[in-house]
Amino acid sequence: MRRQRLELWQRVAVMLVLPIVTLLTRKTWHRMENIPAVGGVILVPNHVSHFDPLVVAHYVYRSGRWPRFLGKASVWRVPVIGFLLRKTRQVPVERGSVEAAKSLDNLVQAVREGGVVVIYPEGTTTRHPDLWPMHGKTGAARVALQTGAPVVPIANWGAQQVFDPRTNRLNLRRADVTVVAGPPIDLSRWAGAEAGRAVLDEMTETIMMSVRDLLGEIRDGEPPALYDRPVPRAITQEDAS
Repeated sequence: MRRQRLELWQRVAVMLVLPIVTLLTRKTWHRMENIPAVGGVILVPNHVSHFDPLVVAHYVYRSGRWPRFLGKASVWRVPVIGFLLRKTRQVPVERGSVEAAKSLDNLVQAVREGGVVVIYPEGTTTRHPDLWPMHGKTGAARVALQTGAPVVPIANWGAQQVFDPRTNRLNLRRADVTVVAGPPIDLSRWAGAEAGRAVLDEMTETIMMSVRDLLGEIRDGEPPALYDRPVPRAITQEDAS
């Protein structure tokens, strides 16, 4: 493990989170060296469980880097939790509002400061029945275009044994979890391109395919095509009545 100097509240977060993850998981980690030792980097994991951010954070921390996750800005307004998120340099993101552009600026600034930013391209836990990745959203591609930072895919598997989003069941028995980082994704063909919709969609598809293929290695199986996220059902007058 690379040594890193932590600020006070980062040490507090480690003392709070690490015992939980250690108690609930048996870890198998591979290719940690693919996370650059210095400089800004964008990590793009698959998302199989609400528990896997803790698993990924443990992996990144042990690589010698401090992970900076995105979180809904509303959480920053929760007493104690919001305070800890600010002190540990996590990144608030406004969704569905005019503040979304400012949220992107926060991400870009974090990367330019040399931070390790963790962006879940799917935006939520996968809806695939067997937990394979879905098509992604364009946030990671946008940050990559603006910063030129490397984009490193991460695949994780096993966190769903602790909390399965398909059943919303929590299982406190120890689970086997595997995390692997791939080499930086080759996005050079889009270097300097304008952030138009077609470019962002192509970059995002390349990112998600890299994550999917990496997950296929962990699961020792042929991954299916990226899953189409369900379209929210429109609320009808009958529903509202």
